Amino acid sequence: MLIVLAQTRGIGMPEPVSTFASEVDWLWNFVTIVSVFFTALNLGLMAYFVYRYRQKDRNDLPHGQHHNTTLEITWSVIPLIIVLAIFVWGFRGYLSMATPPANSLEFMATTWKWAWEFTYPNGFKTNELHVPADKPIQVVLESRDVIHAFYVPEFRTKRDIVPGRYNKIWFQVDSEPNGVAFNGAIETETLPDGSKKYTDHGAKKYRLYCAEYCGTNHSKMQAYVYIHTQEGYNAWLAAASNWQEGLPPVQVGQKLYSLKGCNTCHSLDGSRGNGPSWKNLFGYPQMLKSGDSKVADEAFIRQAILEPNSQGIVGYQPVMPKLNLKESDVSALIAFIKSQSDKGPYPQTSPALKNGR
Repeated sequence: MLIVLAQTRGIGMPEPVSTFASEVDWLWNFVTIVSVFFTALNLGLMAYFVYRYRQKDRNDLPHGQHHNTTLEITWSVIPLIIVLAIFVWGFRGYLSMATPPANSLEFMATTWKWAWEFTYPNGFKTNELHVPADKPIQVVLESRDVIHAFYVPEFRTKRDIVPGRYNKIWFQVDSEPNGVAFNGAIETETLPDGSKKYTDHGAKKYRLYCAEYCGTNHSKMQAYVYIHTQEGYNAWLAAASNWQEGLPPVQVGQKLYSLKGCNTCHSLDGSRGNGPSWKNLFGYPQMLKSGDSKVADEAFIRQAILEPNSQGIVGYQPVMPKLNLKESDVSALIAFIKSQSDKGPYPQTSPALKNGR
């Protein structure tokens, strides 16, 4: 049974899909089997000795036992060989995982509490990572605040993201992982808010986790990695890169609300988060830590976006990171915030948009 498992995936592990996942699984299974074997051996021998050498008579006295050189060498050399084998095996795998191939396609992953942002080779940014299959993918990692971690269980790879320095991780997924070929085509769908959604039905989808505790919403800091064929990736990137085209500012801002991770701290229903809710934010006075009160108009909101924590609203900690936004993105976010207020200039906004859907 264990041998069958060792030939497919790691014992208790999810589906392996990256090119080095099988090697990780083999090592994992080897360590697990060795651990189970020696645990059972030690417990079995202990139970046998307890029974075999139990005190049969109250007058029985223990007597000393001199050392056995052969036995001591045996139980020292065999574990040493096993441990050295595990070290060499693991070190070779580590070097392979830590050294991206020279022809890797490079992406950038930027993290903050509690969101992901991925920058593509053409400069396009999104909160999901889409990459082609059959090609080594290198992701340069940076954090704007605390330590995070890039972890996809199916890839068998994890890397910490440390503020103040860059780190790298790489992986490659074949176009037929586990013998299942990619198939399907790009589908363009117009959503109720007028934006467009592009779907590659042949892509494989894997969940990306932050594997380093980073604060209150750590468990919600998740994203997805999509693996496309080269043709599917090219088509998706060309379509997705132009998602703002033809959309009014309010709808662009609504999309950015999710893409930039604003939804992790700012609610749309009035509930309290790590930042003030956007419901009825625009047009209403905000009490500042300086003791002053300011109305949240366009200038107030713009400064809050471009210079996070400069306003110092009472009741909230200065945890918002500085975002790299274009002026048009800032304007779109302001328009969306205004649409969430009953003092905003968008009385015809649909109920779906007012609820942030």
